[in-house]
Parts: sequence; C-alpha cells; structure tokens
Amino acid sequence: MFTKIIMNTVQVKKQAFLKEACFFFKNASVYAEEGDLQTCACLILKALDKERRADGVGPQVLHLIKTI
Repeated sequence: MFTKIIMNTVQVKKQAFLKEACFFFKNASVYAEEGDLQTCACLILKALDKERRADGVGPQVLHLIKTI
C-alpha cells in the first residue's frame, strides 16, 4: 500500500516536470520563429532542466531500504 502511494506521487511529480518542459519547448519555438534566439536558447535550457528533473524523480535507494 505504502509503495503504491509513493509510486503515484512519483508519477504525478514526473508528469508535472514534463508538462513544464513541454511549455518551455513550445515557448522556445515561438521565440525562435520571431528571431529572438537568446530567449529561445534560455527556454530550451529550462526545458532540458525540467526533463532532467523528471528523470531524477523517484524513490532513492536509501528510501527503499528504510521501507523494507
């Protein structure tokens, strides 16, 4: 039961990060079309950071050991 709650929380957090990444990528595309490459680049970096954070979401080894 506790593991399912953790996994649901992990999925929610991961989806939130990916949603933010998508938002930044879409905005970057708009700025690229307008020719504002500096803003576009900043938004791409923010999006990549959100994707990286999404990959890092989840129970850590120490948390798994404590629940056992």
